Amino acid sequence: MKIAFLTFGCKLNYAETSTYERGFVENGLTVVPWEEAADAYLVNTCSVTERAEKKCRNAIRRMHRLSPEARIIVTGCYAELRKESLQAMPGVALVFGAKEKTKVVKDTLALLRSGDGTAGAGLAAEPADGCPQVPGAADARTTEPVAAAAGPARAGEGDILEAYSSGERTRSFLKVQDGCNNFCAYCTVPYARGLSRNIPIADAVAQAGRIAAEGIKEIVITGVNTGDFGRSTGESFLELLKRLEEVEGIERYRISSIEPNLITEDIIRWIASGTKFQPHFHIPLQSGSDTVLKRVGRKYSTSFFEEKIALIREVMDPGEGTPEARLKPYVFFGIDVIAGLPGETPDLFEETFRFLAERIRPAFIHVFPYSRRPGTPAAGWKDQVRDGVKTERVERLERLCADLHASFVEKNRGRHSKVLWESDLKDGMMGGYTGNYIRVERPWDQARVNTIEDVII
Repeated sequence: MKIAFLTFGCKLNYAETSTYERGFVENGLTVVPWEEAADAYLVNTCSVTERAEKKCRNAIRRMHRLSPEARIIVTGCYAELRKESLQAMPGVALVFGAKEKTKVVKDTLALLRSGDGTAGAGLAAEPADGCPQVPGAADARTTEPVAAAAGPARAGEGDILEAYSSGERTRSFLKVQDGCNNFCAYCTVPYARGLSRNIPIADAVAQAGRIAAEGIKEIVITGVNTGDFGRSTGESFLELLKRLEEVEGIERYRISSIEPNLITEDIIRWIASGTKFQPHFHIPLQSGSDTVLKRVGRKYSTSFFEEKIALIREVMDPGEGTPEARLKPYVFFGIDVIAGLPGETPDLFEETFRFLAERIRPAFIHVFPYSRRPGTPAAGWKDQVRDGVKTERVERLERLCADLHASFVEKNRGRHSKVLWESDLKDGMMGGYTGNYIRVERPWDQARVNTIEDVII
């Protein structure tokens, strides 16, 4: 039996898909590229924007045309929010929402075994011991409401899928948390993934040990609201970081994304004390206007955000007093920003632009145009920003991003850093990332793959 996988959206989805894939392989299925004919396809969907949903629908249609008899399995955020629409699509056999992810492998295997005499040929009679029991879009103009009649999954309600990615030789994304309690006015995440919950620290450490046993050197700790770790187990995020620090074989850690109000001074100072955690932070801002932040329900002000960035730089950036300090790299900040949130007037957008360009000057801006999500409060607001205006604002922010990133790289020239070399080969060159997330290249050398090397940027 052949199965193919396609993942849309965030790194959390990639970690989950990788976990599903391991479960199917352990039970005798062969993985093939999703563009090829297969007996089953698994699509892990995203619903963050209308465009993301459209890509998911188009991929499902393409799979059905390629293999009309194949069973198409759908999971992910779109599957939770628009289950009925997906179930009605030709070829779709099973749809798993947020509370059903731990059933994906088990239920899909049962479906494949239930076919005609040959449908399950080569499959294990029962799921392999230790196999993760993780069985397992509407038109962009849809008015189908968010499937929230019963409310989002609550902390401790339903299962949380333990997951990590294993497709890369050098880096793994380890899922430690899922869901969100923030209910920002523009966002469907609490409905798509449920409320905040997490795996126990002991389980996270055990998974990190398995990742290390595969020879992977770097772990990216990920979740929907990663810094909210501990809500369902009574543990703390800092305690998690300290325990992961002890895992032998893992040489570097990154935090995929953390809310500014959840990265505490204790966390910052501990990371800066000489740990495996890299000088690289991804912190969502969404808007540099206090008016917009308050309206959409974000839990901080621009001054709070600026003070947090300043504290990290104060504690972690190199001083200029000694030759050794002058050789250390600067901290990388990646910032999420949404352009064109409802009510974002030209003046309010300029506040965002100036906040980024003049006050915090991050190394990278991840820019999203606001996408109207059915069922959210912001979707019903009357002061929507025209698509053309959103496009212009995105383009301005992307140009600013290019300038800021070039400036950050230039500021780090001549400084020492450590690069984890990856196995990708392009035009005779191999690449890797420094601890502060600068991409560098060198001529291909097989012996350097998955090694960490001191370089001068």
